[in-house]
Amino acid sequence: MAFNFADLLTTIAEEVPDTEALIVGDRRRTYAELEERSCRLANFLLTAGLEVRAERSGLAGHESGQAHVALYLYNGFEYLEGMFGAWKARAASFNVNYRYVEDELLYLFDNSQARAVLYHAEFAPRIAAIRDRLPQLSVLIQVEDDSGEALLPGAVAYEDALAGASPDRPSATPSPDDLYILYTGGTTGMPKGVLWRSDDIFVGAMGGRRQDGSEFSSYAEIAEQARADPGKKSLVGPPLMHGAAQWAACNGMTNGGTAVFPSEVRRFDARDFLETAARERVVGFTIVGDAFARPLIDELRRGDYDLSGLILIGSGGAPLSVANKEALFEQLPHIMIFDGMGSSEAGTQATSVSTRGAASTGRFRAGEGSIVLSEDLTRVLDPSEDEVGWLAMAGRVPLGYLGDAEKTARTFPVIDGVRYSVPGDRAYYHDDGTVELLGRDSACINSGGEKIFAEEVELAIKAHPDVFDAVVAPRPSERWGEEVVAVVALREGLDPDEASLLAGAAERIARYKLPKAFVFTESVQRSPSGKADYRWAREKVLSGA
Repeated sequence: MAFNFADLLTTIAEEVPDTEALIVGDRRRTYAELEERSCRLANFLLTAGLEVRAERSGLAGHESGQAHVALYLYNGFEYLEGMFGAWKARAASFNVNYRYVEDELLYLFDNSQARAVLYHAEFAPRIAAIRDRLPQLSVLIQVEDDSGEALLPGAVAYEDALAGASPDRPSATPSPDDLYILYTGGTTGMPKGVLWRSDDIFVGAMGGRRQDGSEFSSYAEIAEQARADPGKKSLVGPPLMHGAAQWAACNGMTNGGTAVFPSEVRRFDARDFLETAARERVVGFTIVGDAFARPLIDELRRGDYDLSGLILIGSGGAPLSVANKEALFEQLPHIMIFDGMGSSEAGTQATSVSTRGAASTGRFRAGEGSIVLSEDLTRVLDPSEDEVGWLAMAGRVPLGYLGDAEKTARTFPVIDGVRYSVPGDRAYYHDDGTVELLGRDSACINSGGEKIFAEEVELAIKAHPDVFDAVVAPRPSERWGEEVVAVVALREGLDPDEASLLAGAAERIARYKLPKAFVFTESVQRSPSGKADYRWAREKVLSGA
């Protein structure tokens, strides 16, 4: 059986219609309501002309024949309705980082060739600033919020769009080949849209496997499981603009579960998060490594939260240190901590479970299709081989990067007739067959789950007139895992002005990418070819910041 997300939602909504699918603060949506509203959005998109141009069978891996819908939203019902509404219209939604500034947004919308955008009113001025340079962007759907921003000319209010559309099942016939698009920034240079078949990502990361790891065989089996024990609540911490949150929200659906989101959607608020967990009696919650764990630990020590129903904490997207795991166990001794390791280009690849007194980080049990390739990418390593290689995925892997045939060929090589995904993580096997993850073999900084591409930050800093040269490198951070530090060589005779450097860079990149500190040096060490010496930069950062 091959699956698609449109029929998946319909199956569950017909089986457990009155079960709550989504909770955001004190607002609630049942599966029946999610189904109806997604159908209404799909019919609106179809009426607006967002139809399939070419079927998957006639396209290369880096090509799309579907219309693309940008989701420029904070966490909320509209995000999931946008995803499922697009799927029901056979359009493909994709994530927009709401921290992006104008130039970044312009690149993303142009690269994606977005036909429609669903956005919170707060972002209306940013849309207005770029829409004239995006002739293909024809459908603007504005979600009301508390910003007070007026409806953009030519845009339609979200609730009006739904109210004027039919609640009937759309005329489009969804396919397992329909796309799931996830934009990943940093590890691939400029942001790239990873193209997945719906069936592959559903099985690979979004709920298409039974608890024993085997794949579901039919919609009827999924319906039976959803009916068995519906309504279990899981709290999702990260924003839905990240794949980890989308995967967490959708994973519980095959169990008829309820995805819960905190009231505060603009930032991570540990108090609000824990109050929500206690109020809703969640059985699990999802966080992003130490960046979320540290404030949670501090708040648990300060407050009094009844989390007796909590069973599992899931973490992904960034490392969760042993020290912070042990601190969580001190406060919540009855729980398990589940580390999931994967990427936008590979889905979920490996897992690790820690319990009180037995916590570890960085060592995983490989999942179905997850292997280690040799350094030269010519063969699959045997677990008995003592060699550092590339963590890779076989079987259910993406089709490619949208619009980039060259990058697609590099990241998804064919070896001995088998196509692999090789996102760039280095790893090796232990004697017991577990995998030790060494990290991304590139100039990429993972700060609180955000992937920050070094060259992009360097370009923003070097645009300042006082800067002669610059390179960035990470330093350890107790909260964020890693944070950006800039090594800067100023023009001769100038004194450091960190505030001015930050202000200049903030005009070109999102604030979370800005350096947390500066190290000033007479010159930046580079190779004869002009490439930055990142080993030198790291040493300079650790000794001088």
